[in-house]
Amino acid sequence: MPKLLLISGSLRAGSYNRKLLEEAARLFGEAEVVRADLRLPLYDGDLEDAEGIPAQVQALADQVAAADAVVISTPEYNKNLSGVLKNALDWVSRTKGGPWRGKPVAIVSATGGRAGGERAQNSLRLCLNPFRPHVLPGPEVLVGQCEEQFDAQGRLTNVRYEKALTELMSDLRALSALAKAA
Repeated sequence: MPKLLLISGSLRAGSYNRKLLEEAARLFGEAEVVRADLRLPLYDGDLEDAEGIPAQVQALADQVAAADAVVISTPEYNKNLSGVLKNALDWVSRTKGGPWRGKPVAIVSATGGRAGGERAQNSLRLCLNPFRPHVLPGPEVLVGQCEEQFDAQGRLTNVRYEKALTELMSDLRALSALAKAA
């Protein structure tokens, strides 16, 4: 059974990005689902020099390394990915072993605006490039006006968004199977 890691760039328990990740996991199909915790200290080179990599950062890096596939959902804060997500990427980049290298990754986003997080996704792709994961190019899942797109059970109500997410998860599952077989 594949191991699917879900990473939300929003810490809020009721965030729409968390809801979108749960929908992604449902549409990915049978998998061992792991949810990352991005409640990490701010990256600080002095802290790293004095104490090394914090245990919760190493745990995140180990989750990335162990995953067969990763889905990252990012809100858009001031036309960019969230600081929480950028901080996590910065910290994990300091760990040994290059956990992102070759990892199948899908990016999704949910935002209150109409564009659905397009700029946040673009900035996230740029931040991931140095780590050399296999980021799926699409279909883009940009859930705009997110407060109107989920029902009371957290399911997507917009058929267009669900269709795109279904295709993205199918592609992610296929890429993870190929990577595992290689």
